Amino acid sequence: VTLIESGGRSVPAGGSLQLSCQAPGRTISGYAMGWFRQAPGKEREFVAIISRSDGTSTTYADSVKARFTISRDNAKNAVYLQMNNLKPEDTAVYYCAAGSIYDGRTYYTPAEFDHWGRGTQVAVSS
Repeated sequence: VTLIESGGRSVPAGGSLQLSCQAPGRTISGYAMGWFRQAPGKEREFVAIISRSDGTSTTYADSVKARFTISRDNAKNAVYLQMNNLKPEDTAVYYCAAGSIYDGRTYYTPAEFDHWGRGTQVAVSS
C-alpha cells in the first residue's frame, strides 16, 4: 500500500494544522491506521491510531491527547490528523502508517505497522 502524507508546514505556537494521508487506488478500510512522528535526533514515536473499518475506536499518545484528532474517510481512502494548539515540541516529520493491529492499547510501536508514507514536515515556532 502506497501512503502519501500532505499538509505539513510551519506554523506559530497555538496554531492548527490538518495532515492528510492518501492511499491512491487502494482500499484502506481493512487496516488500522496510525500517525507517528520523528523529531531530529529522536526515535519515531506513536501519536495516534484509529481502528479499521468504521474507525469507531481511537487511541492517542498522552502528549497529544485533547489536542489532536485522528479520523478516516474510507470512501476517499484517506486518514486525517487534526492538530490544534500546536506546541514547539510537536515539531517533527509526521508519518502515516497502515497495520493490522488495533487492540485498545495506549501505545503502539513502528514495528507493528506494515506500510509507511514518506512523511510530511511540521514546524512549530515559539
